[in-house]
Amino acid sequence: MRFLYDFGIGFYAFVLRLIAPFHSKAKLWVEGRRNLLEQIEQTIGPGQKPIWFHFASLGEFEQGRSVMESIKNKYPQEKILVTFFSPSGYTIRKHTPLADYVFYLPLDTAHNAQQFIAIVKPKFAVFTKYEYWYHYFRELTRSNIPLFLVSAIFREEQVFFKWYGGFFRGILRQVTFFFAQNMDSVHLLKAIHIKKAGLAGDTRFDRVAELPRQRKPVSVVEQFIAGTDKVLVAGSTWPEDERILEDSLATHADWKMVLAPHEIGDSHLEQLRDIFPTALFYSTFSAATSAQIATARVLIIDNIGMLSSLYAYGKIAYIGGGFGAGIHNTLEAATYGMPVIFGPKHAKFQEAIDLIELGAGFSISNSSTLIELMTAFGNPEKLEVVSRTAAAYVREKAGATQIIMKYFASQGLLSGA
Repeated sequence: MRFLYDFGIGFYAFVLRLIAPFHSKAKLWVEGRRNLLEQIEQTIGPGQKPIWFHFASLGEFEQGRSVMESIKNKYPQEKILVTFFSPSGYTIRKHTPLADYVFYLPLDTAHNAQQFIAIVKPKFAVFTKYEYWYHYFRELTRSNIPLFLVSAIFREEQVFFKWYGGFFRGILRQVTFFFAQNMDSVHLLKAIHIKKAGLAGDTRFDRVAELPRQRKPVSVVEQFIAGTDKVLVAGSTWPEDERILEDSLATHADWKMVLAPHEIGDSHLEQLRDIFPTALFYSTFSAATSAQIATARVLIIDNIGMLSSLYAYGKIAYIGGGFGAGIHNTLEAATYGMPVIFGPKHAKFQEAIDLIELGAGFSISNSSTLIELMTAFGNPEKLEVVSRTAAAYVREKAGATQIIMKYFASQGLLSGA
C-alpha cells in the first residue's frame, strides 16, 4: 500500500506538471513548489521553532484561524508557520498577519518530509479537519514533534474504517490528539483503537461568531440596496446555482441580490453578464449613474475576500456549491441571523444538517422551492423566528478554540504556559 500511495502522489504531480501550461491553478501549484525547500531554508532562521499550521485551502484556513488568533494574542512571542496545499488558499492568504511564514506544502514524499521537518523544526503541528499526509505524519512522530488535528470529523464510509484501510489507519495513529467536531467521530476513532480523541467542536464557530462585531461596512452595497429591506446575498455560487437564482429573482421584482460567485475569471463574469444583463459590478460601480443604481436588481462582486461582510446586508442567504462537490460555508451567513438556503449536496456538512433540523437551513433542488421560500420570508414574523434561530445556533456552538488552547497550555506547549 505504501508503494501505491507514493505512486499516486507522484502521478498526481506528474499530471499537474503536464497540464500546467493550459491550466492556471495547476500552473500556480507547480511554480509555487519550484525550489521550495531552498526558499524555506533561506527564510526560516535557525532556532525559530515555529508552530506549524497546515491547511488544504482557504476554507480550512478559516477553520484554524481562531486558534492562530488566540496564540498570537496570548503568546505573541510564538512564531507561526502556515502551509497550504492549494493555490486558492496560498494566493489569498500568503500575506496574512497571523503568520510569520507562509509557504506551499512540499509534495508528500519521504525526502521532502524529512528535509522540511529538519529545516523547520516545528514546536508542534496543527492540521485541520481531514488532511492526512503519510510521510509528514511519520516524520513528525520520528522527530517526537506533537501533531494535532483540530475540527476533525469522520464518517463511517471513509477508508479508515474499512477492512482494507489498515495503511490509512496507520496514518491516523501518528496523531497526538484529535479535537473532534462531534461524538460520532470520537466513537469511530475509538472503534479502531484510537483513544487520544475528545469532543471540542468546530473552531469555525468561534471565528464566525466574531464576524458581526468585526465586519467592515461596504459602501457600494449600502448604496445599491438603499430603499429596500428585501435583499438576498448569494455567496460562492457556481453556474448551476446562478441559473436557479435567475429564475427566482425573475418572480420577485421587489427583491435585490448581491451575488459573490466562487470563480471571478473573465469567462465566468461574461456568463453572469449574459444571465443578468442589467447587473452592476462592484469594480465599476462608481461609474454607474443614479438611474442605473436605482433600477439595477443585481450587484455582482467581482473580487475575493468580502463575502463574510456582505452577509450583513441580507435578509436571506443562498450558499453555492450544493449542486456540485458540496456546499460552501453556511456559518458565515448564519451568524448574522438569517435563513440559509443551499443545494442538495450537503450531507457531509454537520452544520447544514443541524440548521435544517432547527428550521433555519433549507435544502432546495430547483428554483421553484427557492421561489416559495422567498415568498414565505416576505412575512416579517416568520423571517424573525428563523433569523433568531440561526444566530443562536452559532453562538451556542462556539467554544472549541478555548478547549484547544487549554489543552495546549496544560501540555506546556506554549511559551509562558
